[in-house]
Parts: sequence; structure tokens; C-alpha cells
Amino acid sequence: MTSVFDAISEPVARRVTSGLVRIGQVLRSRAWKGAAAQGVTPTQGHALDLLREAPDGLSLGEIAQHLGVSPPTASDTMKALVTKGLVSKQPGAAKRSIRLTLTPQGAALAERTRNWPDFLSDAVETLDPAEQAALLGSLIKLIRAMQMKGDIPVQAMCVTCSYFRANMHDDPQAPHHCALVNAPFTDHHLRLACPEHLQADPVLMEANWQRFTE
Repeated sequence: MTSVFDAISEPVARRVTSGLVRIGQVLRSRAWKGAAAQGVTPTQGHALDLLREAPDGLSLGEIAQHLGVSPPTASDTMKALVTKGLVSKQPGAAKRSIRLTLTPQGAALAERTRNWPDFLSDAVETLDPAEQAALLGSLIKLIRAMQMKGDIPVQAMCVTCSYFRANMHDDPQAPHHCALVNAPFTDHHLRLACPEHLQADPVLMEANWQRFTE
């Protein structure tokens, strides 16, 4: 059925994109304000949050990948955090490698910085549980689509993890399976950043993605 609005409305995809851009603009604005109050930049705050989720620390390369920045930019970011006493360097497993971890001061600040986007969480919580789960699933598909085009780095999501088994169970309440803990789980337990994430090989990742999107 056609409508007069079909001729005067932008495509849905373009309107959704416009909405996401507007949310992104507000997030950047709020992040800058929060960062200025804490004496760190938004990129440094993001790095602190990454380290908060990785108690064993991360290498400089891993931080650059997750931040979506070049190694020199990541190096400058971490040097600033080390100078401020928020991050410390620890010996890595490989010779002459280092792991970057939070200091107690950095851990305390990371807990505060994670509250910057709370205004958006409050808005999401106005949706009912089914709408929240559907939105999470849609975000995962959007992020994965951008990853596959190389627009953003691979994130530590369930759908890219070697432990993930998509739609393995017949139970619609818990169709997926995590091989790490050997337990089924549902869509609203899907993670966008898991500290135990182990990137799957391309064959398993593609098979999981096909099952997940069916």
C-alpha cells in the first residue's frame, strides 16, 4: 500500500542514521564536559574504561585496536595517563613487551568516567525489556556490518568470539551457548565488550554470524 508520505519522506535507513548522528553528537559533547572535569580527554577516558574491563591489562597494540586509533596516537594517550599516575606499565609475557594496567587512582577514575553516558542509559530504560533486547540485537548487527567493511575495529562482542555458538539450542528463551562457561544464554545477555573474549577464526565467525542472523 502506497501513501502520500512515501513521496515526501526520506528512506528509513537515512532517518535512523540521522538519529544516531544526533545521539553521537550529544555523547561527544557530554564526554568532553565530563573529561574536562576529571582532567582527561575523552580518548583517555575510553582507554581507562577499556583497562577497567581488562584486569590483567592490555598491550599497546590491543588498546590501539579497541580505540580505533593509530599506534602512535595510542602511545601518546597512554603516556599521558602514565604521567598522571592513572596507568602503570607491567612486564608482558613476551620478552621486552609490556602490559598496561590501572593504578588504584586510575581504577577509581575509571569508575567515575563510566557514568558519563548515564543520561542515555536512562533513556534506554524507558523502553520495555523486549524493545531493549531488540535494540541490542540491532546494534550488534550494525557494529558487525561496519566491522566487516573495515570502518571500525573488531570489538570484543559475543558474535566474534570463539566461545560463542549462535542459536545452538531450541529454547527460544536461551538459544545461544557460551563454551567458556558451558551454559546457554539469551539475546539480552549478549555482550559488546567481554573481558574473556577470544577472537574466533574466520570460518567459525562467519558460521556463527549466519546462524545469528537467520
